[in-house]
Amino acid sequence: MQDSATVAAADIARLAGVGRAAVSNWRRRFEDFPSPIGGTSSSPLFSLSDIEEWLRRQGKLAEVPLDERVWQQLRASVEDLRLAEVVGQVGVFLLFLDRSPPKWKQLAGKTDAKVSERLSDELASLGLPGAPPMVAAISLLRSVAELAEERGAVATFDFLYERYLEAHSRRVATLSADVADLMVELASAGNGTVFDPACGLGTLLMSAADAGAASLAGQERDEAAARIAAVRLSLHGRESTVHTGDSLREDRFGSLQADAVVCSPPFGERSWGYEELASDVRWQYGLPPRGEPELPWVQHGLFHVRAGGHVVILMPSAAADRRSGRRIRAQLLRTGTLRAVVALPAGAAPHALGAPHLWILRKPEAGDPIPSHVLMTDASEMSWPQVREAVLERWRSYPADSDGAVPLIDLLDEDVDLTPARHVAGRSANSAGQEFTTSLEAMVSSTVVLQQALEELRAFTTAGEELPKTTIAEQARAGAIAIHQASRQEMGSGRMPVLTVEDVIAGRSPSGRTSVTTDTLVLEPGDVVVSAGGRSFIARMVKEGGAVLGSGLQLFRVDPERIDPSCLAGFLRIAGAQTSRRGQTGTSRSDIRRVEIPRLPLHEQRRLGDAFQKLEAIEEMIGRLVNEGSALVGLGREGLGDGILRNRLP
Repeated sequence: MQDSATVAAADIARLAGVGRAAVSNWRRRFEDFPSPIGGTSSSPLFSLSDIEEWLRRQGKLAEVPLDERVWQQLRASVEDLRLAEVVGQVGVFLLFLDRSPPKWKQLAGKTDAKVSERLSDELASLGLPGAPPMVAAISLLRSVAELAEERGAVATFDFLYERYLEAHSRRVATLSADVADLMVELASAGNGTVFDPACGLGTLLMSAADAGAASLAGQERDEAAARIAAVRLSLHGRESTVHTGDSLREDRFGSLQADAVVCSPPFGERSWGYEELASDVRWQYGLPPRGEPELPWVQHGLFHVRAGGHVVILMPSAAADRRSGRRIRAQLLRTGTLRAVVALPAGAAPHALGAPHLWILRKPEAGDPIPSHVLMTDASEMSWPQVREAVLERWRSYPADSDGAVPLIDLLDEDVDLTPARHVAGRSANSAGQEFTTSLEAMVSSTVVLQQALEELRAFTTAGEELPKTTIAEQARAGAIAIHQASRQEMGSGRMPVLTVEDVIAGRSPSGRTSVTTDTLVLEPGDVVVSAGGRSFIARMVKEGGAVLGSGLQLFRVDPERIDPSCLAGFLRIAGAQTSRRGQTGTSRSDIRRVEIPRLPLHEQRRLGDAFQKLEAIEEMIGRLVNEGSALVGLGREGLGDGILRNRLP
């Protein structure tokens, strides 16, 4: 096993079975704690062998498991943005091991150069998507082979795949198994062929295979993702064909007529190919407008499903009522193709924050009667077990049972609005009463937590002394703070999450999407981002890395041995509030560089930073309480007005 593997603080915490705070504490307390050998000032990387030796000396570790050692070696073998390439390459190698164990035994004894030369041909002959580049070092593949001998090729890749998802949880948008299973069950493919034209890492196809599909087909424009999907399916013994390429622009399955199509397409990609695809034969229900980027995927699915087969596709809720798409929505209704629309809970779509919809379509057979009703289900406020039960029960009884079904004539009005909440009956008295009770209990619980947090503020005492100050500009010149400006990105497409100006102002998670470019700035935990240019500026400290710095934002990346990021963010918040009170009309980058911060020893900065974080947590709690209180009062008024609630007090 090679000693080139590196580990981050989170990995060290996992090895020792402690929290990340404990690792930070060890770095401060123990002079012999290993020094970083790479990474960045806010996200340092350490030698795995050095960490292993130190943990063992401290009695905090018996032995680093082989699988953990292999994962760290894999992660250290390439830059973070190319990790998917290495995972895919390792997966192809494991498939080779699984199919040809004797060939590897013959190769293993040769030099790395010989192994690399022979292995390239062997891996290419497996026929997986794309031409697999030899991005994985032979030393890594030898380690992977050692782990596969111990655990088996399938278990080894499953482990590495799960670790990859965990490491890139903010960057890799994957459909949850619950949503995938529901979509596959609604598609009713049986033991036939299932097609996913935007298959990503293969989640829907794996679910279809588990449900009994005999043949699987997928296409994915991201070559590394397509390779991972193909490896997952092949290692698990599934008969599958996965191609790379944009399904809309370069359809690799021209003659395929699948028994069912399931798809979670990209949302909001206006550059879907409107000009070059204007006369495409797939638009049987009308040419999709440029501003309806999801409707081409609906028609692509219908083109590739047999007559009588189902298409189940995840859609943004906006696609149900955008005026530009009403002509195609009307045609889907008039032909009896669109059978049901289901509003799912928020977060069900991996690339959208809101509550998405599921469209269930059936390609008409000759002589089919046109249904008089369309099934509408609003499950946006249900828990997931309730969603599954309610949706499947209604779908199985449709069209015989009209519960939740809306007459076609009611939908074919001027708007052709397919939003379930605007058509289905209101909630029952029991559910409304339960909703009020749940909201009340949630607010009581939040109030208790806020009270506990407020008690901690009693530790704040009067000091009566002025802090020595420096400026951000001075610390930048000294190398303690690196200042970066975001480059302009093309928003609305791609797999990378983007932290936008609006996200920073609202204090929410990244909401944008973009593609990786050479000048992409990826955020790291401990970074401080500032939204400037208006009447004031807002500063936030990044707690989870992986998103791209959006346009209009500045990034302050500190040397954590000299500047505490929480302390810096706190003083930037103070300066932003003061700017707002003075009523300045704009804030320039030079203004922010002149902001004063304390010139203090690091341990005193950290004490200040901890205090700022407590205040920020309280601010967030108060914000949540305001929202919860507003919702509670609204539910109470409605309940009393409808007779659902009664005041039992005299």
